[in-house]
Amino acid sequence: MSALTKAKGFKKSKAGTYLSIGTTAFGAISVLKQARKARTEQDKLQLLDAVVSAAAIATGVAILLRELKRMGDDDVLLG
Repeated sequence: MSALTKAKGFKKSKAGTYLSIGTTAFGAISVLKQARKARTEQDKLQLLDAVVSAAAIATGVAILLRELKRMGDDDVLLG
């Protein structure tokens, strides 16, 4: 099995999905910093960008959680 095949398999695994959720949620930290800076500077365009980015992060995490549920994960967090 080639390294690329292994990487694709990991991406579709439970561990890979959890890792994707973590890295996606980690992006929320920079979005929070951006939103704080925009509010401090009263920059409405930057604030709008932060809100749109936060929505993209939330959507991404929701899609990944749905994928975990489809995999049949019995995690307490997923219900």
